[in-house]
Amino acid sequence: MALKRTARVKLTIPDDRRDDLKRTMLTFREVAQQFVDRGWERNEDGYVITARSHLQSLVYKQIREDTGLHSDLCIGAVNLAADSLRSAVERMKAGKRAGKPTFTAPTMTYNTNAVSYFTDGDESGYCTLAAYGGRVRAEFVYPPDEDCPQRQYLSGDGWEAKGATLHYDRDGGDYYLHVTVERDEPETELGEAENGTVLGVDLGVENIAVTSTGTFYSGGLFNHRRDEYERIRGSLQQTGTESAHRTIDQIGNRERRWNNDVLHRISKALVQEAITHDCSHIAFEDLTDIRDRMLGAKKFHSWAFRQLYEYVEYKAAEFGIRTKQVDPAYTSQRCSKCGTTLRENRTSQAEFCCQKCGYEVHADYNAAKNVATKLLRSEQKSPSGGATNQLALKSGTLNGNGEFTPASP
Repeated sequence: MALKRTARVKLTIPDDRRDDLKRTMLTFREVAQQFVDRGWERNEDGYVITARSHLQSLVYKQIREDTGLHSDLCIGAVNLAADSLRSAVERMKAGKRAGKPTFTAPTMTYNTNAVSYFTDGDESGYCTLAAYGGRVRAEFVYPPDEDCPQRQYLSGDGWEAKGATLHYDRDGGDYYLHVTVERDEPETELGEAENGTVLGVDLGVENIAVTSTGTFYSGGLFNHRRDEYERIRGSLQQTGTESAHRTIDQIGNRERRWNNDVLHRISKALVQEAITHDCSHIAFEDLTDIRDRMLGAKKFHSWAFRQLYEYVEYKAAEFGIRTKQVDPAYTSQRCSKCGTTLRENRTSQAEFCCQKCGYEVHADYNAAKNVATKLLRSEQKSPSGGATNQLALKSGTLNGNGEFTPASP
């Protein structure tokens, strides 16, 4: 099994190459949009064109002649366009609203031919990026922590760097490279694990995370700080002075650092909880379209949930704990005690009361147990699964057959 991670590392770009890189990024975005525009025009049968090879055959040559963009960056642009068109079509097939994709974010995709990595003999390491005017050498800027994941992933140690996405931070004026790294590890199914115990995690707005063992990680301070930052930014934007805009940039950087620190601490606590309860897996709900289905989950929260999952994923992997996502359907309506699934069971945002057996519990805690149960039962359907797999609870463990084992005194 190829274990994949993403290493986000800050880059130092030489002053005399910043304009070349900026021009390349702007052109990449325009080219990706051209591919999307052509795909959205439909083919002779009236369908959106989503096949990369088809899109490339239609406009690649002309785009290369018009822009002179590096061939591998053109390939990255057509891949991005095809993926975006495919996602739009899938949303339409699911009965959801979907318009023509548009690209506004300052990002650029690099395949393994367009980016090279160098770490041997250099403590920090660097990469070279395809751009107008020739390759740009960019030094890695690691966090001060010697054990930071960026240093571990990009310094070798069994990890192989693959493609990457370059991001430009408009607020701070810095470039960040999101590098995909891989290493081979044996596949471990739940039924093959020594204990096969699952920790379930439910995500939410009022509580960022709630576990099947009954631990609540409140989102109160998280939400309060977000609202405060938004209020201050709004006031500064009304002022409109150059000084006010510089302050907005500073606030944005401060907010990101604070958010990341909170998510890091929660992820560490979740992994430690899994270790304490001798868990082999941590189960999250599938994050796809979480913003659409979760009440109050603004763009800020959908980003935070994905960031939290990534932090838990790489931290847990160091202890041999797997992190997986499961279908979230009905986890908020199903009774984790008797299994009855009714919309009426969820009496409010925080309260759950089963209409059949009368089980009353906090709604997020009930959902966390259901998330874990879904992984537990999906693995039991596989050839390696078995009823010995367990769900971690605050008072003991529960296996897939509903048999409860109290925690050791």
